[in-house]
Amino acid sequence: MCSNDSEEDMFGDYDSFYGNDSLIAQVDDAEHKYLQDKNTDVKAAGEMVLGNLQSGVHQKEQDNFSASQNLVVLKSDKEGACQMHDSDPADGNQKLTESILDDLPSSQLLYFEKMDELSSASRMSPLSKGRDERVNSFSDKIRDPLSFYAGAEHRNRPIDSSSRSKCVLFKSESLKDHLKSAMTGNARAQTLQVSKTKQLKEAVLSEEIFVARKAIESSSLDIGPFYGLPSKVKDLFRQLRGIETLYEWQHDCLMLESLQQRKNLIYSLPTGGGKTLVAEIIILQELLCRQKDVLMILPYVAIVQEKVRGLSSFGIELGFLVEEYAGSKGRFPPIKRRVKKSLYIATIEKGHALVNSLIETERIDDLGLVVVDELHMLGAGSRGAVLEITLAKILYTSKKTQIIGMSATLNNVGDLQKFLQAEYYTNNFRPVELKEYIKIRDTIYAVDSKTENGFAFSHLLNFKYSSNLEKADPDHIIALVTEVIPKYSCLIFCPTKKNCENVASMVCKYLKKEFRAHKEKEKQDLIKNLKSIGNGTVCPVLKQTIPFGIAYHHSGLTNDERKSIEEAYSAGVLCLLACTATLAAGVNLPARRVILRAPYVGNDFLKKNQYKQMIGRAGRAGIDSAGESILIVQEKDKHLVQDLVHSPMENCYSNLLLELTKGIQSLLLSLVGLKIAVTCEEVDNFMCCTLLGVQQQLLSQEKSLAEIIKDGLENLIEKGLLKGRISEKDHNSKSTLTITPLGKAAYKGSIDLAYCNILYRELKKGLEGLVLESNLHLLYLSTPYDMTCSPDWMIYLRQFNQLSAAEQKVADIVGVPESFITKKASGQAVRKNVDSAVVNRFYLTFVLYSLLKETNIWSVSEKFNLSRGYVQNLLNSAASFASCLLHFCEELEEFWVYKALLTELTKQLTYCVKTELIPLMEVAGVLEARAKQLYNAGYKTLAHLANANPETLVRMIEHLSRRQAKQIISSAKMLLSEKAEALQEEVEELLKVPTDIPGTH
Repeated sequence: MCSNDSEEDMFGDYDSFYGNDSLIAQVDDAEHKYLQDKNTDVKAAGEMVLGNLQSGVHQKEQDNFSASQNLVVLKSDKEGACQMHDSDPADGNQKLTESILDDLPSSQLLYFEKMDELSSASRMSPLSKGRDERVNSFSDKIRDPLSFYAGAEHRNRPIDSSSRSKCVLFKSESLKDHLKSAMTGNARAQTLQVSKTKQLKEAVLSEEIFVARKAIESSSLDIGPFYGLPSKVKDLFRQLRGIETLYEWQHDCLMLESLQQRKNLIYSLPTGGGKTLVAEIIILQELLCRQKDVLMILPYVAIVQEKVRGLSSFGIELGFLVEEYAGSKGRFPPIKRRVKKSLYIATIEKGHALVNSLIETERIDDLGLVVVDELHMLGAGSRGAVLEITLAKILYTSKKTQIIGMSATLNNVGDLQKFLQAEYYTNNFRPVELKEYIKIRDTIYAVDSKTENGFAFSHLLNFKYSSNLEKADPDHIIALVTEVIPKYSCLIFCPTKKNCENVASMVCKYLKKEFRAHKEKEKQDLIKNLKSIGNGTVCPVLKQTIPFGIAYHHSGLTNDERKSIEEAYSAGVLCLLACTATLAAGVNLPARRVILRAPYVGNDFLKKNQYKQMIGRAGRAGIDSAGESILIVQEKDKHLVQDLVHSPMENCYSNLLLELTKGIQSLLLSLVGLKIAVTCEEVDNFMCCTLLGVQQQLLSQEKSLAEIIKDGLENLIEKGLLKGRISEKDHNSKSTLTITPLGKAAYKGSIDLAYCNILYRELKKGLEGLVLESNLHLLYLSTPYDMTCSPDWMIYLRQFNQLSAAEQKVADIVGVPESFITKKASGQAVRKNVDSAVVNRFYLTFVLYSLLKETNIWSVSEKFNLSRGYVQNLLNSAASFASCLLHFCEELEEFWVYKALLTELTKQLTYCVKTELIPLMEVAGVLEARAKQLYNAGYKTLAHLANANPETLVRMIEHLSRRQAKQIISSAKMLLSEKAEALQEEVEELLKVPTDIPGTH
C-alpha cells in the first residue's frame, strides 16, 4: 500500500473519493438514478457521467491521472448480458462505453485482435461472436504489461466520436467501484499528448511482441525482429545506452542452441567484453516473451542500485517492474502480480532470502530465470557459501528455472558446469586492445608469454627527475600519469586506503600549474558540492587534490562523497583516481591507463583474479583505441610477478565447510525449515547437488560428507533449532526432522547462527524492561554483532554522562555498568567481570544514537574519532541487521512488541535523514545530498519526480547530467508504478465476489 503522502501525491488537487461533491459521488448518484429508472436510456446516464469525467480530467493541465482509460461499467437488468450495438457514424450522441473503450491505444486493440484470431476456429462467427468475446475479455487484457508504456502515454487522448460502440459488463460490481479502481491505477504515469506516429509505432510494437512470443512458444529458430524481442528494445538500447550493433560474439552467444533450448549456461569473457548486454537481452526475453519473473544477483549494493537505475527506463517503456533487493530494501515474499512481471535485482544475501520466500510460498516456478554476475564469487568466503546455497535450492526445487552465470575470471569451469548442470561458452574478445606492462626501476617491459622470462623490453621512462622529486616519487608515478592526464583518464590501484591518499597528495604537489586550468569551474563546483555534503566540511586531502583533477576513492568515503567523485570522474572533471581494489569489483569506471602501485592488496600478495579485474578497467570502448596496464614491481618481487601474470586463474572452491554457521549449518536448517529435505536421506540427496557435493573428494578428506551432515544436524538439535533424532547406526533412517520456532526465526531473518542464541536471550531480556524513553535500547539490540571497534574510554565516559537517568538504566540492563566505564577512562584496574563484546557493541550503539540525532556522518565521526567511512559502513550494516531482526521477531509470537518498533527504526537507519527527504531517497541512487537538492528545488515527492521534465531538472539541479536526470525520473516512475500496482492488487482482492454467495454465478 502507498503511504498517505503517496496517495496525496497521486491525486494532486482532485476531490476526495468520498466527499459529497466529488467526482465519484456524482458518478454514484448517476448510477443510482439509472438503476431506479430502468426505462431511462443508457445513453443519458452515460453522457452525464462522461461529462463529469471530462470536467474532472481537465481541471488541471499537469494531472497525474486521466479518466479517459477508466473502465466504465454499466449493469444490465436483462440476464446480465452485454448488449452490443452497431453505432451510426452520423450519430453524434454515442454510448458512454463506446467513447471510453475507443480510447484504447491502438497497440492494445491490435494485440487483442491477434490473440482472438488464433482461437477463432471454435467461434460461431468471427465477425460477431469474436468481437463480443474480445470485448468481454478486455478487463483481463487491459493491463497487459507489454502494452503498459503505450497505456501510460495515451491517457489524455481526446475521445473520437466516430468509433464503434463497445460495452463491458462486470456483473457484481458497481460503476463507482470500477471508477475508484481505475482511478487508483491511473495514478501511475505522467500524462502525455500523443501523435498518430506514436500510435502507429505502438501498433508495430504489439505486433512484434505477439510474433516474438509465438516464435519462442514454438521453439522455432525464427527469432523475430530482435532476438525474439520487438525492435522497440533495439531502439531503447540505442537511445539509452548508445548501442547501435552487437559484437559478433554477443550474437553468437544469443544464438546458442543451449539458450534456444533453455539450458543453463555459464559464459566467460574478459572485463569490458560486453557480458552484461547479453544477460539483459536474455532477461527481457524472459520478462516479455515468456512472461516470467527474473532474479538478477549482483555482488554489491552500489552495483544493485546502479543496475536498478539503468533498467528502470526499460521497465517503464516495456511494462515490467524493477524491484530493488539490497540493504534493508525488499519485500518477503514479493507481491504476487497478476499481470505485470518483476525483475528482482538483488545482492547475494537478499537474493537468498527472496528465493527462500518463493520456495516457502510455493511460487519458485514463477521465477523463469536467475542471472548471476561475477559467478566466481562462489569461492569468496561466507558470501560465496550463501550464493552456493541459493543456486543449489533453485536447481533442486524448480526444473523450470533457467540459470545463467557470467564472469571474467573463471578457471575450474568443469566443476561449476557439473554443479549448475550448465553448458559453457567462452571468448577472448575485448572491444579495446589491452597492452600489459610491468615497470622495474625506470624500465618498462611488455608482458609477453613467448619470451623466456615472460617479459620483453619496451622502453625507458622519458621524464627528468630532480633529486627531491626522486626522493618523493621513487616509483616514478608522476612520469607515468603525466603521459596520459589530463587529456585521458588514469586509475592508480594502491594496496591500502592511506596509500591512496598519500599518492593523490604527492602527485598534485609536483604537477605543473597548468593542470589547475583544465575544467576549473567544474572542479570548484565539485568542491562546493562536497562541502555541502559534509555540512560545511570537506576532506583536506580532497580540497588539495581536486583542483588538479585528482581524488582518492576507497571505503573511507561516505556514500554521498563516493557517488560525487564517481560522477565527476565519469564526466571527465577528475582525470586521476588513486583507489583500492574494491573499485575494480565495483561500479564501472574505465580508464585509458591503469597503474598498479604494488602487487599487493593490504599485506597479501595479489591474486590472479584480482589482477585481471584491475587491469580489465584499462581501455574505454568507443573512446580509446587501446588500454594500458602498468604493474610497478620491486626487484625482490620480480619472480612472484612472473608467476602472477602467466599463471591461470585461481580455482573456485565451495565455502560451505569453511563457513560453518553461515555455510553448511545455515543450509541444513533452511532445508528442514522449507521442507526441501526433512530426513537424513533427503538431506544427503540434496547435498550431492551442491558445489560441495561435486568437490567433496577435494574438500572433505578427513570426514565423509555423510558424517559432516550428521554432525551439522546434531549441532542444530543441540542448539534448539531443530527437533528430531539422528540414528547412530543407520544414517539413512526415515525419521523426520522438524524446525523449532527459534530455528524458523533464524533462517527467515537470515541471522548468523553463531549469534542466534545470544540474540534470542537479549531480546527476551529486553521484554522484562524495554526502555522506550528514547530509541537507545532498541538501537543496542539492532547493533550488528560482527562490527568491531576498540572504544576510546574518555569519549565513552563523556557520552555516558550525557545520557538521561532512564538511558543510563539501559546500560545497566545490557551489562555495561557506569563504574566499569569510569575506571577504564581513568586507567584504573578493573576487577569486575564484564563481557567485553557487550561493552564494545554498546559503544557502537552510542555512535548510531548520535547519528540518528544529528543525521551528520561528518560530525559524528569527528566526535568519536572514527573515520567517516567506518561510520557510514556501521550505519549501512545496522540498517540491514535491523531488517533481519524484524523478520526474526515476526516469527516469534513472544516478540510481537518489537515488530512496530523495528519497522520504524529500520526506516530511520536506512535513510538517516530528516523525514521529509525519505520519499526522495527511496529512488535508487538518490542519496542525501541529491535529495536535499531536489527538495530545495521544489521536487518534494515521488510524484513530483515522476512527472518532472529532464531538461528542467538539469537546469534546476547542479552537477546533474541529462542521463542522470532521465534515470532519476524513470526510477521514480517505476516506484510509483510498483506502489500503484500493489494498491490495485489490494483493491481487486477486496472487489472479488466470493463464488459461494448465492446469485453471484
